[in-house]
Amino acid sequence: MRKDDAGSALTQAPWRAGIETDAVLLMIVLLNASNFTATKYLFVRGWSPLPAGMFRYLGATSLFVALTYWRERSFRIARVDLPRLCAAGFLVFLNQLSFVYGLKLTQASTVALILGTIPIFVGAISLAAGLERPSRPFWVAAALASIGVGLIASSSGHFGTGLAGTLIALVNALTWAGYTVIAAPLLRRHSPLRVNAMVYATALVPFSVLSFSELHAEKYGFRWTVWLTFAYTIIGPLFLTNVLWLVAIIRVGATRAALFANLQLFFAVLIALALLDERLHYRDLLGGVLILLGIVLDRLARPIGTPEVSGTQEA
Repeated sequence: MRKDDAGSALTQAPWRAGIETDAVLLMIVLLNASNFTATKYLFVRGWSPLPAGMFRYLGATSLFVALTYWRERSFRIARVDLPRLCAAGFLVFLNQLSFVYGLKLTQASTVALILGTIPIFVGAISLAAGLERPSRPFWVAAALASIGVGLIASSSGHFGTGLAGTLIALVNALTWAGYTVIAAPLLRRHSPLRVNAMVYATALVPFSVLSFSELHAEKYGFRWTVWLTFAYTIIGPLFLTNVLWLVAIIRVGATRAALFANLQLFFAVLIALALLDERLHYRDLLGGVLILLGIVLDRLARPIGTPEVSGTQEA
C-alpha cells in the first residue's frame, strides 16, 4: 500500500510541478499583455519615450537591488560571467529602447503582434549557438503560433502602416530572444534576483546617458491616474515578470518559455479591446486558437519533469 502511494506520488509530482510552472507562465502572460496598453497610455497622456524608459528602469533597478541585497547580501558575479552579463544588459537596453519607441510610433496591438516572432528568433539563435536543439514538434508549434500571429495581425487593419514602428517592434522581438538565450547560462551560478539586479543596473547606464538631455524638457505634471499606471508598469511588467521569467527558463528552458509567452498576444488584444477601443474580429479568435494549439503541441511533445536548460551548453 505504501509502495503504491509512493509510486502515485512520484507519478503525480511532475504534473503538479508542471501545473505550477504553467501558472507562473500564465501570470507572466497577463502582466506582459497589459503592459502594452499601460505603456501606450503613458505616451498618450504626455510621457516622452526616453524619460519614461529611463525612469521605469531606474525604479525597477532600485527594486531589484533592494530585494537582492535583502535576500542575498551580495551582488557578486563570477568574473567569467561578466562579458555575458554586459551583453545581456546591452540587449535589455536595446529591447526597452525599441519597446518604447515602437509603442510611440505605432499601435500597442501591432507591437504585441510582432512579438509572436520571438520563438522563431529564440530557436534560431539557440540552434546557431549550440545552446539548445529545438525538436520537430517545436518548429511545428512555432509555425502554428506564427500563423496565429499573422491572422491576428491581418485582422487588425494596422499591420501595413507605421513601417518604422513595425520594424522597431521587430528589433524588440529579436533583442528579447537574444536576452532569453544569453541569460540562461547565468542562472546556473547566480540567482534570478542577482541576475536581474545586475542586468538592469547595466542597462540603466546607457539609458541614462541617452535620455539625459530630454529629462529637463519633460513635463511632469501628470494626473494621479498616469502616475499610478507608471508605477504599475514598473512593479508588474518590469519587476515581477522578469523574476518569474528567469525562473521559468530554469524549469522549462528558454525555447519553451518563449513559445508559451505567445499567448500574451491574444490577451493583449483583449485588453486593447476593453481599454483602447480596438475591434476584435474572427481572425483574432482563430489566431488565438492556433497559438494555444502550438503551446499544447509543444507541451505534449516534451516530458514535464525535464527542464531543457539543464541540457544546454555554455557558449
